Amino acid sequence: MGSDTDDERRDASIADALVQSYAADAPLSIAPGHELPSPIEVRAVVTELRELIFPGFTGGARPAAGVSLKAHVAARVAQVRVRLTAEVYRGLHHRCRAVGADCGACQEAAERMTDGLIAALPDLRALLMTDVRAAFEGDPAATGADEVVFSYPGIAAISVYRVAHKLYQLGAAIVPRMMTELAHSETGIDIHPAATIGEGFFIDHGTGVVIGETTVIGSRVRIYQGVTLGALSLPTGKARALASAKRHPTIEDDVIIYANATILGGETIIGRGAVIGGNSWITESVPAKARSSGQAV
Repeated sequence: MGSDTDDERRDASIADALVQSYAADAPLSIAPGHELPSPIEVRAVVTELRELIFPGFTGGARPAAGVSLKAHVAARVAQVRVRLTAEVYRGLHHRCRAVGADCGACQEAAERMTDGLIAALPDLRALLMTDVRAAFEGDPAATGADEVVFSYPGIAAISVYRVAHKLYQLGAAIVPRMMTELAHSETGIDIHPAATIGEGFFIDHGTGVVIGETTVIGSRVRIYQGVTLGALSLPTGKARALASAKRHPTIEDDVIIYANATILGGETIIGRGAVIGGNSWITESVPAKARSSGQAV
């Protein structure tokens, strides 16, 4: 074995090579003041937001003796506002080339985005209750809305998606994606925060569901495990050129998509009230109220 001095020289050389590689790859640099959002803090924010939307969902603390529920909720709102602002700021400032640890423009934007999300919480809760009702009414095995909220992975994934989608609409990018990836790791349901999803959305079972970035889903849509709403594969080197294009399908109101169906392409539209059978492979539009049980390419 080498001496402590030899080890120190070797480690210093490795550290120097790593630091030089950090500087060469600016988007992933860890320059002081430009750190990425903390996954631990983002997870904590998601937990706090879930608790505000569905009290008791995370087993959060109850109001202390003598403290009203309103005061308790207001305190939690204030807490999550501070934590979320800090992580949204990190996500913005990581991509900002301003010199130094502080950037007034990023801070102002982070506060605006966080305030917008917090203000939207009552509306997000109302929207999520349509999803809860859809799950309860659509699943005979459900014994109550409380069971749906506390145990259904589809509701867990959709609740995080709806929060992340609002934050994404307000201009954040990294933190919303981190949020939905946390839900993905927890539930096996992958929903991009930029996807557009109407009210009364029900994902039954859920494992393996993928909903891509430019997917548009109408109201009262029901999908089952293993469904992919994806994009057609692109040749190497051409994907970035189509980053802003509509690449994922449109699912109109009242559609049912059974297990392991794959629907691909930005021009593919599944018409209102259509039923897509399990294991279908769809790359062309399906008319309203049609029943597709095989391959459509």
